[in-house]
Amino acid sequence: MNQEIVNDTIRSETSVLFGLPIDREFQFSNPKGVYKKGIEKRQSKLLKKILFIKPFLGPDEKILLVTTGVSPISFLEQMFTGWIVFYLKRSIFVLTNRRIFHIPTTMGYSYRNTVAQIVYADCESIQVKGRGLVVKYKSGYKERFLFIPRRERKKIKTWLSAAALHGEPSKAGQRGHLCPRCTNELENNQFSCSNCRLEFKTQAQGLKFSLLFPGGGYFYTRHPILGLGDAFVEGVLLIIVIGSIIDMINGVEGGGFGAVFFGIVLAMEKVLTVYHAHHFIREYIPVDKEIRPLAAGVPA
Repeated sequence: MNQEIVNDTIRSETSVLFGLPIDREFQFSNPKGVYKKGIEKRQSKLLKKILFIKPFLGPDEKILLVTTGVSPISFLEQMFTGWIVFYLKRSIFVLTNRRIFHIPTTMGYSYRNTVAQIVYADCESIQVKGRGLVVKYKSGYKERFLFIPRRERKKIKTWLSAAALHGEPSKAGQRGHLCPRCTNELENNQFSCSNCRLEFKTQAQGLKFSLLFPGGGYFYTRHPILGLGDAFVEGVLLIIVIGSIIDMINGVEGGGFGAVFFGIVLAMEKVLTVYHAHHFIREYIPVDKEIRPLAAGVPA
């Protein structure tokens, strides 16, 4: 049955909804290929959130499915940040007949002018495991995307179980980011588009803001709520450290211990801010908040 559904999807005509090319029969049906009004309603709602994706789509590329999930999370991120990291890493995934677009979003699934792609030709395997999507690239690198909704996991599994992972590979050879202005493939660790010269936030600036200002790393990466919380914690710790130093100078018992202990805590807080800023910056955040898309491949 899976192979029949995939073959029908490949042969089916492309429809247009909200200006986007979609496969209506596959996108609005359940894993058995039966149309469901509830699925159409949810998919239409998600399509409205990705209207910006049209310039990124290639010739004859069509959207098969849109779903939500969470970007890969490291053990340290989860340990130090706790449950809130799952909201900070919320993403939208757009499954097409050529690739999967990975779009890091705000907590409310709004576009942040950052787009990545997982090209089928770069992958050795893409599997639905548990509540996540596991991608193993031909380079040997592996990533796990979390909390894909069950209703869409089954559809993804239906497509991937029979679809051939072929086509033109990307320059990155694994998940790579695209310029939100000209759709060009961005080079790893190069925070400027080689095509349209769009500038992105850098690791050096993230480090500077994290070290110099309370919550600065979070404000720099446009996470104001985290920035305010971090600024409050750092401010309190700084006041305690200064007070402990004054006590130590005045010979108050325990002043030296307090200065050292809370100084270490403050330093750890700074390190955590730097660590988080580093990970957010790797999502290629444009310096400009408002980005006007250009035609694909057209230099600015």
